[in-house]
Amino acid sequence: MALIVQKYGGSSVGDARKIKDVARRVKDTYEGGNDVVVVLSAMGGETDRLLDLARNITDQPDEREQDVLISTGEQVSISLLAMRLKSLGMDAVSLLAHQVKIETDSEFGKARILEIDPDNMLGELQHRKILIVAGFQGVDATGNITTLGRGGSDTSAVAIAAALNADICEIYTDVEGVFTTDPNVCPDARKLDKISYDEMLEMASLGAKVLQTRSVEFAKKFRVPIHVRSSFQDSTGTFVIEENRDMESAIVSGVAYNKDEAKITVTKVPNRPGTASKLFTPISDANIVVDMIIQNVGADGLTDLTFTVPKTDFEKALGLVEVTAREIGAQGVLADRNISKVSIIGVGMRSHSGVASRMFAALADEGINIMMISTSEIKISCVIKSKYTELAVRVLHDAFGLGEEKEI
Repeated sequence: MALIVQKYGGSSVGDARKIKDVARRVKDTYEGGNDVVVVLSAMGGETDRLLDLARNITDQPDEREQDVLISTGEQVSISLLAMRLKSLGMDAVSLLAHQVKIETDSEFGKARILEIDPDNMLGELQHRKILIVAGFQGVDATGNITTLGRGGSDTSAVAIAAALNADICEIYTDVEGVFTTDPNVCPDARKLDKISYDEMLEMASLGAKVLQTRSVEFAKKFRVPIHVRSSFQDSTGTFVIEENRDMESAIVSGVAYNKDEAKITVTKVPNRPGTASKLFTPISDANIVVDMIIQNVGADGLTDLTFTVPKTDFEKALGLVEVTAREIGAQGVLADRNISKVSIIGVGMRSHSGVASRMFAALADEGINIMMISTSEIKISCVIKSKYTELAVRVLHDAFGLGEEKEI
């Protein structure tokens, strides 16, 4: 007998028929002798509908009340699945975050899980009940409902799996698994049988939409095996697991891209201690995530400083930077929304040389100019003009042989 946590996203529970299909899969898993905990997202499109409703009431919805509103989406989906399972003769119970006790901080709309009390769930499991838990939500120390941000149900599922010491966390989605790149961009993209936590973390943070970044962080920290699978097929998907030796045989495991970033350049900045801190502190205080940073120091004691931020935070970041630029005596601020980031990822980079030059040459052969470069031990990212994104992805996918049955 295994303890299995299954998570189903909005596309998997989009209507009554799909909920019935999920119930069948859960029933089959349970009748196979397993304990089952199911984590659900809201029905497809429901969270957006509720957010639109809030914006029709006021231009600036109160963050606490907005979390109260959008958390109802998961309450609907878990109750419907529990009803269906009970109609099939299964002993199922739906649980909201406060009933499980998923404790978070008080950052409404983007709360972080602090602790999960497993006792209530373990007690129910001892009675062989199927638990249907609301994803995406938690409660803070004073009992306020909080939500975890987009993709938060993935994080809920992996965190619950960690708290229960589950054997595996199955993430059901509308794709068959993790691919070498987006199949919509590159038709010969190949499904990976397995991928390391580190590679998946890089791919998620660099634009791959399969798993939410914080869910992979949880999985790596608590060594929770993840199985990414399709809700609409019974085939094996992709296992996200600890790195093993044979993973290094592939130099590059995947190509990711992100069109949701913008670039800001502060020109002619006085090159003296504390300037960068003055520039980035207001951005940090506004909870804006800065990704790539490049500083070019000139001989005249002035420097140009370029960085990227999410497009959703671009206007806010630009306003803050323009104020600070005047305060520190910079010449001006330039902005560019029409950029994207393409990245190659692979643990094999640790033991192979020449990967960067191969990437740069492949882009250069297609006349794609590189604006910024960022590297880590297992990834290389380049900022390019957004109009070249799909071409760059296909070129890099071919350059590293990712469409072939055997990586090179």
